[in-house]
Amino acid sequence: MPINHEFYMQRCLQLAQNGAGWVAPNPMVGAVLVFQDQIIGEGYHAHYGEPHAEVNCINSVSESNKAKIQEATLYVSLEPCVHFGKTPPCTNLIIAEKIKKVVIGCLDPFAEVNGKGAVKLKGAGVEVIGPVLEKEAIEINKRFFHFHLKKRPYIILKWAQTADELIGVQNKAIKISNDYIQRLVHTWRSEEAAILVGTQTAITDNPQLNNRFSSGPSPLRMVVDRTLQLNPISHLLNDQQPTWVFDTNKNETKGAVRYVQLREQQSLIESILQYSYDQQVQSILVEGGAKLLQSFISQGLWDEARVISSSHKIGNKKEKGVQAPQLLNAQLTNTEKVGTDIIHYYSRMQS
Repeated sequence: MPINHEFYMQRCLQLAQNGAGWVAPNPMVGAVLVFQDQIIGEGYHAHYGEPHAEVNCINSVSESNKAKIQEATLYVSLEPCVHFGKTPPCTNLIIAEKIKKVVIGCLDPFAEVNGKGAVKLKGAGVEVIGPVLEKEAIEINKRFFHFHLKKRPYIILKWAQTADELIGVQNKAIKISNDYIQRLVHTWRSEEAAILVGTQTAITDNPQLNNRFSSGPSPLRMVVDRTLQLNPISHLLNDQQPTWVFDTNKNETKGAVRYVQLREQQSLIESILQYSYDQQVQSILVEGGAKLLQSFISQGLWDEARVISSSHKIGNKKEKGVQAPQLLNAQLTNTEKVGTDIIHYYSRMQS
């Protein structure tokens, strides 16, 4: 009876996602050790700088099963690393444990690995099988892959709009989406490295930009404030949470706030993305406002969009509504009904 490699790789992918929000800029990775069609060890990369999935998997094997390790097959969702970083190379451990067969989900595009791990294992006499469930393995680490292959952060646009396609009212904070959506958005925040808003959104809404309604880490906060208009007592500047302010005046750090002077020779968006790439920020959730969102769209510098549509209208003719952004080159990939609201998921069509 043939071995079902896909079954065990699927388990690796499930384990890997336990590291969402915690392991960046490293990829999410899961591993299982299988002996005679029985899993004897499991592990995943839990926190950046801590042991990788392969290490945790091998360490999880019980004393009674230790002797089976070298006869077992190791499944890992991403090619084992071959370089010294925060931790030693996982290929060294695999070889030291005399594991004879390794099944991988996909190769690692990181320049220090990128096929070298598989080559080293083969050179040591290890049978390497794969890729297995390659598409799925790439998908869970699309931010990591995009960052290393495209040389910029993975960009997700998000906004909520009314039934009359308004994103808000000028100079007034309003609530558009329901409470269920709010909790979901906070979960989204925990999955990304950073979150970005424009000047007017920061002034009008005085947002906290954390994920207080969900578990997991809060993202690095970013705000565009070219001429330093933000009130010093606003949440973004005054609550001691890490925040980057993109401006045209200064480069300095005050407590948890880092002021980043924009590059004059580049556009606003290009400056933000280049600086974020240089600082190893792999993904950014852009939450507004409309002008900032439309800038990303117009320049084609986005990868996903999540548009929350409410059934309500603003309906107050005395107040000036802010028109929602208009997507270009977008492909609808999914819709989801959450309470009274609908979320439309889009991906940018490649030119």
